[in-house]
Amino acid sequence: MRKVNTTTAIILFGSVLLMLVGTFTYAGSQKEVLESDEVSHFGPPTSSTSNSVSIPKEYDQLWLSGMVPPILDEEGETSYEKYGDTETQAIGIFEDLEAQLEEKGLSLSDVMYLRVYVASDPNNGDEPDFAGFFKAYGEFFDTEENPVKTARSTVGVDSLAEPGWLIKIEAFVAYSS
Repeated sequence: MRKVNTTTAIILFGSVLLMLVGTFTYAGSQKEVLESDEVSHFGPPTSSTSNSVSIPKEYDQLWLSGMVPPILDEEGETSYEKYGDTETQAIGIFEDLEAQLEEKGLSLSDVMYLRVYVASDPNNGDEPDFAGFFKAYGEFFDTEENPVKTARSTVGVDSLAEPGWLIKIEAFVAYSS
């Protein structure tokens, strides 16, 4: 059995005590934030997403189902065909999401949560191109224009309903009316 000297024991005990005090202080401050009347995002400052989002009960909600990449055909009509890589398709979806929200008097800053399905991409070794999606996300969220860091789930899937789709996004929006 290894002996622990007194100095080491004091340092270990002090470290544990500081962690416990910090945890209770952090939990207390989070509880206060959870009870506020403002939307709160939680997570590491270096992350482009939030671990969680607290939404006051009086906020309204809007759920947008699986949005897929729109493209304009030669006549200027919207069609749903494969175009571009995962990044390009994601940009198209985010632009469409932004337009849908603007029609409702909302913006991307009202988006609280995204569920993203990234399909296998033949141009990426038949693997989902997560980097392409993350790059597109970075153009619309956690920016100077829109500092919101959504909570998000990103899932790799084998395929989507339409063979050309490489990405599908669902969005949860909360807003104060």
